[in-house]
Amino acid sequence: MSAQGTNPKLAAPSASAAGRMIVARFCDGRIMKGTTHDFLPNRPTFHIYVDGNERSKAEPVSVADLKAVFFVKDYAGQKERADVPGFDGAQGFGRNAQVTFADGETISGRTTGYNPQALGFFMLPADAGGNNTRIYVVNKAVREFKWK
Repeated sequence: MSAQGTNPKLAAPSASAAGRMIVARFCDGRIMKGTTHDFLPNRPTFHIYVDGNERSKAEPVSVADLKAVFFVKDYAGQKERADVPGFDGAQGFGRNAQVTFADGETISGRTTGYNPQALGFFMLPADAGGNNTRIYVVNKAVREFKWK
């Protein structure tokens, strides 16, 4: 998943936003882009500064409503770029895995923390050249999980 779409209100990412820029994908199809300071795995809520505007009030988000949280390099993404399938470029620790969400979207990456009873788990994307730096997958939104 790339953070696609162009919203002129989205601020250019600052160096201080690195690692906090996210795209929250909801189970109902909504998308919220912004920054967060309080996202923690297995915590039921966190806050997003919509469009990265940290001078505005942060919006509360319930993890139970989400499909995944994509930590991104930038909000615009790379529309013209297709993700490279497979695990040739996968970096980091963990085992190769593939997740198919209830809506049919499939992502691949590496994980060390998969536990189907937990709220969710982190994956490092298989395609290190894409826009995502890491992905927090919400277990209740997963249709199928496979070790690859």
